Amino acid sequence: MPYLDKEGLKKTSFGDIISMYMFVKLYLFESEFFMKRFIDDIKKFWNYTIFSTKADLKAEVAGSYLSWIWWFLDPLLYMLVYSFVAVVVFGSSEPYFPVFVFIGLNSWQFFSKTVKANVTIVTRKKGIVTKVYIPKFTFILEQICLYGFKMLVSFLLTVGFMIFYKVPVDFRVLWMIPLWIELALITFAISTFLLHFGVFVEDLSNIVTVVLQLGFYMSGIFYNIETRIGRKSELIASILTKCNPVALIMSDMRNVLIYQKDPHYLALAIWFLVGLALAAIGVKIIYKHENSYVKII
Repeated sequence: MPYLDKEGLKKTSFGDIISMYMFVKLYLFESEFFMKRFIDDIKKFWNYTIFSTKADLKAEVAGSYLSWIWWFLDPLLYMLVYSFVAVVVFGSSEPYFPVFVFIGLNSWQFFSKTVKANVTIVTRKKGIVTKVYIPKFTFILEQICLYGFKMLVSFLLTVGFMIFYKVPVDFRVLWMIPLWIELALITFAISTFLLHFGVFVEDLSNIVTVVLQLGFYMSGIFYNIETRIGRKSELIASILTKCNPVALIMSDMRNVLIYQKDPHYLALAIWFLVGLALAAIGVKIIYKHENSYVKII
């Protein structure tokens, strides 16, 4: 039993230490079990994920006259709109502005469309969920593959504009690979929670839409946070960039592609660890509650 010393401070007994040790050991064992199950399920259902992604891509272009060309036109048209707003209306003088906008727009559309789709993904997959067992996080991976493929296709436009505007590049361009991986990780981590709560909260999709709209304007899609906001307050600019993982990744993509600058190593490392932790917690929540999803939908 715990006891009090002369000053009345509570001290921990040997029994409490044993209890804490057993709790931590049980938690780590449970986490290891879920992690092993997670990896095994990815391997087991990977073919389904790829097949479903291909099916969604084919279905999307089947009823369109422009077919896959729309994957290029969509970001291109948005770029023209935001370029007009930023350059003509606000008088932006950002160098290589079309490339600047494309980088931000492609990254944000991947994140926002994937996150928003996963809020209602279990309900939309009702026909599958009620008939066969598939780990629900597999649906998230499917959306990441779907919108990730579109992002890579749209990125070809970024490369084209970089060639057209003769943007100088150096070895830092290789940082795009880990930046894409971190963006996918953050997207997956957030999506796990939204998938779970989206089953139980019917209006969550509307809330997420509003939050994403706010995030769009706060992430510096068509303006440079460091120069625009930084002129008034470097602290606010730093908070908007480093406390928002998507804004941070977009900023570093621009740094390595346009400005030949090093990325924010420490901030990226911190968000990578946070992403891993959130993803682990989210997957664990899904595993614990996925059997109840069928009853709700």
